Amino acid sequence: MAPGQTTPFTVAFITGAAQGIGREIALRLADEGFNVAINDIPSNADALHSVAKEVEAKGRKALPLFGDVSEEDTVRVMVEKAVEVLGRLDVMIANAAIAIISEIVDLDVEKFDRALAVNVRGVMLCYKYAARQMIKQGNGGRILGAASILGKRGGPMAAAYVASKFAVRGLTQCLAIELAPHHITVNTYAPGVILTPMTAMGALDEAKGGGHGAATKWVCGLPPDGPAAGPEVVASLVSYLVKPEAYFITGQSLTVDGGVVFN
Repeated sequence: MAPGQTTPFTVAFITGAAQGIGREIALRLADEGFNVAINDIPSNADALHSVAKEVEAKGRKALPLFGDVSEEDTVRVMVEKAVEVLGRLDVMIANAAIAIISEIVDLDVEKFDRALAVNVRGVMLCYKYAARQMIKQGNGGRILGAASILGKRGGPMAAAYVASKFAVRGLTQCLAIELAPHHITVNTYAPGVILTPMTAMGALDEAKGGGHGAATKWVCGLPPDGPAAGPEVVASLVSYLVKPEAYFITGQSLTVDGGVVFN
């Protein structure tokens, strides 16, 4: 057991879990013995229920929870429901995010606000209510948020996303300091170009000289044949960070990008 941990970590909550990185994290943690609460918006209900079935096929419990993470009451109720059904909360993965593509001179204020609401306020609310529950339990815990290499440097047409991911890193550092006395670690994973539905941009990919991921590579300052990977590389890192032996890693933003950004 890690310092401050009295029982094994067994329950995780993953937001934005219907597809991409969130889905892969949910399945990886199920493989490692976790029961999972999984969240997404109602329009992704079919995909989220499919993930739940995949988790259950691995012999673990899955609790689908629908709602917008930018709404405080929604997050509070989802955390309460996860604890009610699964018994506790040991790991929070605040993964849900949206991307807005626009140059700043054309950036719609409402879309900018929406990106920050989901990507920053949503992460903060997940952090807030997970932290409250973990402090109450007194058994330590693991909290992770989704950052990005675009939370470490800027890129064209991505100001709203970049601003939100820089903010997630700051939130994470603050919470890591605040929760250290409770033996709860707080970190982010900062992916590079990960081939998921979010990075499939169709015509924009073709316009930037390649297939899936080409536009995202361009935003990140990479050529069309630059490094990319599947979401399993992020899930692998997350699976380590939630283990008891990762207790000495906190306040960090760990890059998973094939060597594009060096810290």
